[in-house]
Amino acid sequence: MLSARAVRKRFGDTEVLKGVDLDVRAGEVLCVIGPSGSGKSTLLRCLNLLESIDSGYVRVDGELLGYEEHGTSGTAVRERRPRDISGQRARIGMVFQRFHLFPHRSALHNVMEGPLIVQRAPRARAEARARELLARVGLADHADHYPAQLSGGQQQRVAIARALAMDPTVMLCDEPTSALDPELVGEVLGVLRDLARGGMTMVVVTHEMAFAREVADRVLFMDQGAVVESGHPADLFTAPRHERTRAFLSTVL
Repeated sequence: MLSARAVRKRFGDTEVLKGVDLDVRAGEVLCVIGPSGSGKSTLLRCLNLLESIDSGYVRVDGELLGYEEHGTSGTAVRERRPRDISGQRARIGMVFQRFHLFPHRSALHNVMEGPLIVQRAPRARAEARARELLARVGLADHADHYPAQLSGGQQQRVAIARALAMDPTVMLCDEPTSALDPELVGEVLGVLRDLARGGMTMVVVTHEMAFAREVADRVLFMDQGAVVESGHPADLFTAPRHERTRAFLSTVL
């Protein structure tokens, strides 16, 4: 469903991603762990084109992101038009650390915004879908509340509903609980667990090791811009192969 090959990203003199390869099957939950500064968040932003990549490529459901193949060989590529890139990005749901809700819009209208503006959905249909999704994340009674009237956990659940409103092929979650008070973490992780049980393809950057152990089909450990190792949670958490992985897990478990 999602694949990346030899993805590199540099900011000035610092190479943040050093040839990352990634594969996520349809319906799979991949949790990405690693120390701060290892490139996890940058990887997610490259996977949905919020950051351009310097080399390598990303595909979603077989389609090359940001570029289109042309010519009889199918190997030549040219950059897609911005409108086409926006259409591709709409298929990749993104949940950020800091929610990024529109403060002047209610929870309902935050969820409606994407379908109305990007997909040109009829207002009645967009509203019905938004109310359905708010109910799904346990906020049916908060549709008319503004972000300032919601707790951090509630804001993040609105953000998840907003991402789902675009009917994404895959969901990317960038440390979705890192900005929350500890007592609010569980409500957001509960929504993500429900999505996983429902078969949503997800890549979740997280520091919640218990969540990764419980929910992930596979865990990927990154360090210094590279994938060190990946595997089933039962294997990676109990018998990591790489010394760097063992050293990291010894500090967080």
